[in-house]
Order: sequence, then structure tokens, then C-alpha cells
Amino acid sequence: MITIDREKKIHDRTIEISTYVHGSDAVAVEGRLTDNRLRQTWYLSGESRPPGIVHDMVIRMVVKGPGLRIEALDVEMLTVPKEECREIVAALQQVVGMKIRAGFTEKIKSTLGGAKGCSHLVALLLAMAPAAVQGAWAAVAQNPVDRAAVSGAALKFLENTCHVWRSDGPAMKGLKETLGVSRLSWAGLARQP
Repeated sequence: MITIDREKKIHDRTIEISTYVHGSDAVAVEGRLTDNRLRQTWYLSGESRPPGIVHDMVIRMVVKGPGLRIEALDVEMLTVPKEECREIVAALQQVVGMKIRAGFTEKIKSTLGGAKGCSHLVALLLAMAPAAVQGAWAAVAQNPVDRAAVSGAALKFLENTCHVWRSDGPAMKGLKETLGVSRLSWAGLARQP
């Protein structure tokens, strides 16, 4: 077991993500990343930085419908280490129109990774994607779900997302039996805008 000396903590990163119902077929997702240096540090230039908040950034996005399409996005960079960090905010508009589904992480990294974006905003956005999925499901599941309407699409979305939902695992097999689905098809998802 790893032993940690909590008296020697030097840095905290917190990511907070909340999801809200947004109209009849969307959710609003708000994420915040905060980096707090707990001790004085030095830049390579030789300048020192006192303890305190280094990054405090917020992304808000609207994710619509069963297709999980990002309809709108805005960014606030409340605290940044350098003013030029703020120059990258507009680049995040490239995610508007993208769907949160398999391949989303790779697409974000290729679109906004490295010098094309901000590693902190990318980390926050990538943490927000699965939270948006959870929030969207929570919004739908506030009332009994029409299982016939969503069963195939929901199963296809869940399949192979983790060990529990592996296609040959007992949870997936049991859910298929409960819902009376023998095989999965993308046909229901293909009709989504």
C-alpha cells in the first residue's frame, strides 16, 4: 500500500461537474477545473510564484437529445498563469456540433491537443463528456422510461463501455434478456439527427 505524507501536499486539482435539465430534450453541463499550488514555486525564468490558484477555468455546454450533440459551448478562464492563455478560448467552439460517443476523446485530442488548444481545458472537457452522458440519462430517467423505444440504443451505448457492461458479461446478457433484445443494432441511433 502506498503511504502518503499529507503534511507534504504541494498541489490540489479539483474538477467539479454538474448537469441541469435544459429544455425538453437537452441538458446543460457545467464543469470547473481549479489548480491550487500550496507552496511557493519557481518558473524556469527564475521568477517565483506565491502559493495560490494557478488555473480556474469553467466550461458550460448544452448537450441535446439522444444523439448527445453539443449544441452550444462557452468558456471562462477566471485565473490563468499567463494572459496569452485566454487567446485559445475561441478554439473550443470547434466542438459545437460534435456528438459525445465512441471516438470523442480522440477527436478532441486531435482537434484541440498540443499547441492547438489548452491542456487544462481539454482535460476538463474530456472529464465532462462522460458526466454529460450520466446527466442526460438522469434527465431521461426522472420518469419511467419507454423501454421499447430506447432499449436497443441504450444497450448499444452501454455495450463495452467498461468491464461490467462487456458484451459477453452477465450484466449485459441479463439486461438483454430483461428487455427482450437478442442482438443490438445501430438502426435506432442512425435516425437521430
